[in-house]
Amino acid sequence: MEDFGLYLVMTNPVVGYERCCEAAVKAGVRMVQLRMKDAPRAELLAMAKALVAITRGSDTKLIVDDDASVAAEAGADGVHVGQDDMPADVVRARYPEIPIVGLSTHNLEQAKKSVEQNPDYIGVGPVFPTPTKKIPDPVLGTGLAGRMIASVPYPAVAIGGINEETLPAVLAAGARNWSVVRAVCGSEDPFAAIRRLQAMASEFKAKSPRP
Repeated sequence: MEDFGLYLVMTNPVVGYERCCEAAVKAGVRMVQLRMKDAPRAELLAMAKALVAITRGSDTKLIVDDDASVAAEAGADGVHVGQDDMPADVVRARYPEIPIVGLSTHNLEQAKKSVEQNPDYIGVGPVFPTPTKKIPDPVLGTGLAGRMIASVPYPAVAIGGINEETLPAVLAAGARNWSVVRAVCGSEDPFAAIRRLQAMASEFKAKSPRP
């Protein structure tokens, strides 16, 4: 799987999931995750189907958080699982119709061991403190996050507390893929918020060209 840059995790966007997803598609975001923690399955499935209709035919891939059965039934492009969810390799075997399987990692050992599950990408975080989880994992910092990113042969997505203020440090640590939640979901104009972040990443890349 190739690098994709901005990975938008949608959790309670102030403009609603559908408008936020439409903004992401318009801005050319390659990866969008639907994360509705504690929502009834029927509600999650209905929203996943609505977002699949929005992303269909675009360059934007829709990933469903945690629930592989919902991802498969909705026709989503992928599912993202955590350390305590169904292992990525089991998801792949049980749901071969799901093209993309991502896996969260929270320390260097988990990142290195992720190869055993053969995910398409891993999440690396939280890089900075974030309130989006009820029981947060230990904060990594940019140094450890950078080592985790460098330890795997597939894309790694830095996540946790990333916004316009912290993005430069994340990119400087070696992140080529990075995720935001509140920086876009908390905005009344998600398209503009996305474009600002994309512009920052493009400017950084232009100043620090990589092979």
